[in-house]
Amino acid sequence: MEILIKKARIVDAFNDFSADIYIKDGIISEIGCNINKDCIYIDASEKVILPSLIEMHCHFRDPGYTYKEDILTGSMAAVKGGYTAVNLMANTKPVCSSMDIVDYVLNKAREINLIDINQVVSITENSDGKSIKHLDKIDSKVKFISDDGKGVCDDKIMYDAMIKANEKDLTIISHAEAQELSEIDMRLAENVMTARDIALSEITNCKLHMAHVSTKEAINYIIEAKKRGVNVTCEVTPHHIALNDKTEYRVNPPLRNEEDVNALIDAIKDGWVDVIATDHAPHTNEDKLNGSPGISGIETAFSVCYTKLVKENSISLSELSKLMSLNPARMMGLNKGRIQIGYDGDLILVDLKKKYKIETKNFKSKGKNTPFEGKEVYGEIVATIRKGRIVYQNGEVIIDDYR
Repeated sequence: MEILIKKARIVDAFNDFSADIYIKDGIISEIGCNINKDCIYIDASEKVILPSLIEMHCHFRDPGYTYKEDILTGSMAAVKGGYTAVNLMANTKPVCSSMDIVDYVLNKAREINLIDINQVVSITENSDGKSIKHLDKIDSKVKFISDDGKGVCDDKIMYDAMIKANEKDLTIISHAEAQELSEIDMRLAENVMTARDIALSEITNCKLHMAHVSTKEAINYIIEAKKRGVNVTCEVTPHHIALNDKTEYRVNPPLRNEEDVNALIDAIKDGWVDVIATDHAPHTNEDKLNGSPGISGIETAFSVCYTKLVKENSISLSELSKLMSLNPARMMGLNKGRIQIGYDGDLILVDLKKKYKIETKNFKSKGKNTPFEGKEVYGEIVATIRKGRIVYQNGEVIIDDYR
């Protein structure tokens, strides 16, 4: 498979220039001016080519909750949003606590063949908060462990999990929520567990990734830990930087006040935030009405972040690419995230000048749950290319030719 992209403005974490890109056998093979090949051709005039987006944190609900989402619809939503690789959380049914479920997900991903999928395994068996014996049976296909959806409340269990994670070269993704405090104060619940997990990581030197950081206190704990050399990274979500608590919409952690939002954006500007991750959490309308927290965010993330961070807060497009492509790719061990010879030919074609209205009727995800319905944003994903194959273009997902 060969594809030639002509007359592109090329932007990644380190570069911003104009050239042609030739992809062969799924790999970027040539970058230069006036490249000519007898192959599929894309005229990228007036558009921008970026590395495809890489998702560190999302939920496809498969197995067990496929009425909310499944591997196929999640993959379709991902490529529409510009993503070619995702990291799926373990809170499925049954909980992903075994290689049988990991292999089930990976096999479905290969069959559908739209995106690369990494499956996270739970920290505690069945996310019960009590046992980590199942971790002895996981193999090298697993890179991350997380009980996302709830925090690991037992300090000793989390300590033991960090020791085990070190032995097996795993990264722990922490959902920072001290559940015994959740009904009292969700801010306190996040802050207390953030501080605890940082302290345990500092003692064990475990690779710790703090998910969906939302409070000014939590991000400051992380910044101070990074200054001390603690092995910690962090992510923020599009909805926690684009919305505040004046928007009545249930997510976990909750939308915070404007001071928290500004603290997160300042941390991004100062280089303390490693990743922007969507926490894509699709639900049915009925489940949302019944109080399920979460947002279907993978299709809107780039435009929301481009509008909020680049258009409104003067963050460079290269920095946004670093947060949404390069850094998560590196953390997931992928050969993606840069536009450079030898990297996977995973790219997106974006119309940065295009202003459009978010409409859930156009979502590929089964989940239509979003507070961004009707919001006008900039930066439309025109096409998504995975390993040199066009998998999304002008509103349509392209599957059949690549199975």
